[in-house]
Amino acid sequence: MSDELWSLIEPLLPEPPPKQVEGRPRVPDRQALCGILFVLHTGIQWEYLPQELGFGSGMTCWRRLAAWNEAGVWDQLHQLLLNKLRSKNQLDWSRAVIDSSHVRAARRGPKADPVRSTAHARAASTTSSPTARASRSRCR
Repeated sequence: MSDELWSLIEPLLPEPPPKQVEGRPRVPDRQALCGILFVLHTGIQWEYLPQELGFGSGMTCWRRLAAWNEAGVWDQLHQLLLNKLRSKNQLDWSRAVIDSSHVRAARRGPKADPVRSTAHARAASTTSSPTARASRSRCR
């Protein structure tokens, strides 16, 4: 990740909470972000993120992603980048897409049929027929 991009992202990140217990030192945010981007780019599972890359564990990166998502970091970064590109007239609207799932429907659809009752009732047996009970006879 370039220093320029990191300089935009770093101020948006929340302060880390104080450590509750002793243990390993906290993975720096920049390294964790690189791990997050690696997983999202390659599609590798979080648990298989190679330790040799120096990003921390996959679980660390996943927790950091969740915390930053909850803090609204990605929405803020998106808006910041849009503003920056707009100010330099570098937005390429030829690649814009409208997803129909976000467009409100004009009116409601047809009314659904009433739901059949699921109340407890004795069902007919499918394995036997109602016949007279056989009698037992003793043969000697």
